[in-house]
Amino acid sequence: MEYFGGFWRRVGAYLIDVILLGIAINVVSSVFGFGTTVSEFGDMSASYSYTANDAGSGAIGLLMGIAYFAGLESSSMQATLGKKALGMVVTDLSGNRISFLRAMGRYFAKIISGVILCIGYIMVAFTERRQGLHDMIAGTLVHVGPPAGNHAATFE
Repeated sequence: MEYFGGFWRRVGAYLIDVILLGIAINVVSSVFGFGTTVSEFGDMSASYSYTANDAGSGAIGLLMGIAYFAGLESSSMQATLGKKALGMVVTDLSGNRISFLRAMGRYFAKIISGVILCIGYIMVAFTERRQGLHDMIAGTLVHVGPPAGNHAATFE
């Protein structure tokens, strides 16, 4: 695999992922009673107070985000649905499938990439191997191409 997933391709994949995951989170949150509140006038509640509803939705979103991103990127598919749709896979620096723990580390490292004014994400456009800060922290690459055979990931 010699072609690395570039910035705009990765942005497109992320948009697909956010839409799919957002729909799933809303459905699951509604099932557990953490849906959006509607006032007696039928419009969305404009209250910005932090409630148990927000905490429940946040917890569901976090767990589903970990399951979606870390689960799929460490699976034999090696990609989220957005990355797969755009022909990319996530690997370690040797081109092998990553473990669930490494994928989870990558997921949480994205927080750092975003908190610093998204500079960690913008780095993808300027680094030789198209790595964001989260990729560097986790020791991962995003390639254009098929998954790397049947290399089983270890539980790191």
